[in-house]
Amino acid sequence: MVGRRRATMESEMLPVLRSSVVKFLIQSAHDLEVPPIVKYSALSLFADRFYSSISGFTSSNDSSYWLLQPITESNLQLFALVSLWISSKLHTSHPPSIKLLKAFGDKMIKEQHFMTRDFLDAEVIFMRILNFEIGTANITFIFLEELLNQFKEVAKVGELVNWEACMDVMDLLYEKEETTVFYRSPCSSAAAILIASYLITVPVQEWEFPIVPWVHFVTAFKEDDIVKQARDILLHVLETDC
Repeated sequence: MVGRRRATMESEMLPVLRSSVVKFLIQSAHDLEVPPIVKYSALSLFADRFYSSISGFTSSNDSSYWLLQPITESNLQLFALVSLWISSKLHTSHPPSIKLLKAFGDKMIKEQHFMTRDFLDAEVIFMRILNFEIGTANITFIFLEELLNQFKEVAKVGELVNWEACMDVMDLLYEKEETTVFYRSPCSSAAAILIASYLITVPVQEWEFPIVPWVHFVTAFKEDDIVKQARDILLHVLETDC
């Protein structure tokens, strides 16, 4: 009964902790100066897949999942760093060393001090929960980058779309659990984010290119669906900025 009650309490805490841990991951990616592909691959692995799967392991009798028993913000921050580490191994030739990662964790994780062995154990747990499936080819970041490059090739106004703003929009969508639904369909979310970023960063007097029909032509998504998703993204971004 006690174990069941604890598991219930922890599952209720997960949505509360999620926002702060995702912000921690984003800030850590900035501080570690990792390439954007590493950052967004890590966000996909951690926020889209790992975080939604861990509730079933918190009450497990398997002691090998000890870093999830109980779930704390510090432990989740450890796994966020591990997701960046794994992503760096996938996408860079010189990923951070375990020594550097531990030193960074010592500085950034305030409530708990983790040893080198803890980082190694966390990596194994992370991989096991994902069933060792760590492919990141099908993520919004890649589709968005490709879509923007295509846009620049067909229209001069594409050069006015601010890439940093596109990434800021992606970050904001990850920070709240209710808006991560956009990432369930990476290609359509990339199309909607491009349109939202276009409206945010391109001066109104330059709004001559028919971007919605063009995105429909390139992606085959229905115009009404793309517009609705872009509107929802804009409402969230503008609400966050207010």
